[in-house]
Parts: sequence; C-alpha cells; structure tokens
Amino acid sequence: QVQLVESGGGLVQAGGSLRLSCAASGRTFSGYSMGWFRQAPGKEREFVAAVQWPGGTPYYADSVTGRFTISRDNAKNTIYLQMNTLKTEDTGVYLCAARRGSTVYTTAYNYDYWGQGTQVIVSS
Repeated sequence: QVQLVESGGGLVQAGGSLRLSCAASGRTFSGYSMGWFRQAPGKEREFVAAVQWPGGTPYYADSVTGRFTISRDNAKNTIYLQMNTLKTEDTGVYLCAARRGSTVYTTAYNYDYWGQGTQVIVSS
C-alpha cells in the first residue's frame, strides 16, 4: 500500500500562484510514476500532469502547459505541482495518484493509489 497526502491548496486570486505537495508513505516511493488530477464540481476527474519514475520528461494537459510544473523529490518521497498564472477554470480538488512502473498514463483508471485531495479555489 502507498498512502498519499496532498497539501498546499487554498484560495487565490486569478493570476496568482500555488504550490501543491503530495507526500507518499507506506511502501517505498521507488518505482512509482506519479500524477496530478483535478475534479471540479459536477465534472469528471481530469488529468493535469504526470512524471515518470525516477524522473524525466513530464507530461501536461494542454490546458496547463506553460503554467504548471510537476516535479518529484525521490529522497523526500514527495511530488510537487507548481501552479502559476492561475485561472478561475483551474478551480477544483487536486488529487495525487501513483502507479507502479515507469510508464505514465493520463487516464485515472490506470493509477492504483490516490490521495484525498486538496481544494484549490481561484477567484476572479
């Protein structure tokens, strides 16, 4: 089992920035590719960003490319999502996900473990 705990969400004005963190515990962080997804009220969970194990080329949804940056610190068992130039449409619950292996997927059902999420609200 891998336990994931997100933090760093909050209320921010449009154009502002937030940095989300996801700390993993339980089984070793080693060997897991990681992703960020988000879910707005009444909408399906959507892919935001992902990074392979142990690192390398990150992947982003078109809607966040150029504004968001995903990174991982394997020594700290933590991944991050730096979100800049936030827009009101970025509002939602942001969830961290993990899957065994080095392949990155953009679909939620490919991930084995999920955190509880952290709320991000972007006001206009």
